[in-house]
Amino acid sequence: KPPSMNKLILFLLLLNFAAQAQEKIKWPGHKKGIIVLTYDDGMQSQLDIAVPQLDSAHLKATFFLTGEINSITIPKWRALSKRGYELANHTIYHPCASGNDNPVVSDNYTVHGIISEIEIMNHLLFAVDGKNSRTYAYPCTETTVGGKDYVDSLRKYGFVKYARIGGDVDDAVITDFKHLDPLKVPSYGLEDNTPGKKLIAFVKRVEQSGGMGIFMFHGINSEYIVTSAEAHRELLNYLKENKKEIWVTTFQEAMDYAMKASRAN
Repeated sequence: KPPSMNKLILFLLLLNFAAQAQEKIKWPGHKKGIIVLTYDDGMQSQLDIAVPQLDSAHLKATFFLTGEINSITIPKWRALSKRGYELANHTIYHPCASGNDNPVVSDNYTVHGIISEIEIMNHLLFAVDGKNSRTYAYPCTETTVGGKDYVDSLRKYGFVKYARIGGDVDDAVITDFKHLDPLKVPSYGLEDNTPGKKLIAFVKRVEQSGGMGIFMFHGINSEYIVTSAEAHRELLNYLKENKKEIWVTTFQEAMDYAMKASRAN
């Protein structure tokens, strides 16, 4: 075959491979896309504002909790779990690299140390909700401690099923599930005071792509990395109004479905 023909065949094969890789998943109920609402650090504003708004919109979410949960908040988290919310692992001490304005610094952590901390947090969460299967979010979205990457160690020990990393609005629309690392699932990390119209615009991008988008919230109307109660409500109202097109569920349920569906394609 002439070289030009070989190049054409290679090009067509690559096109076919790319098409297969990006083959859209069929979501339940003919939904166009999936949105996951996640909230970090088990903050009081989430219990006070986010949860009532979620309940009002009849939507479920995932809360990444730390060892800061206590005798006052644990009964509230336990009740949420019984109502279908997901309680997930965010370590005990939330260690981050120096320079992150975080009270616990991960610079002197070992990989063994962070893995042990994740395991112990799993035990604490089991005492709260009685569940064994668990998901995880990396503190400060860092996959390293003490300069060493611990993703493969997390994979080896199997303490968590899926793990969420950070990302911006451009990275966070997930469509290629065949090549998605279940322990490095990107999300849309919000900045302070992101307006409701920008949150809704992200949902529309996910919907148009036929993929999945994960929001990473922190404070709702107070505390830190704040999303206003108004912007949060605008987003939830949009999701409620478009529930026929958008599936909103927990991180674990969304990933369970996506991983199974991608293997079936």
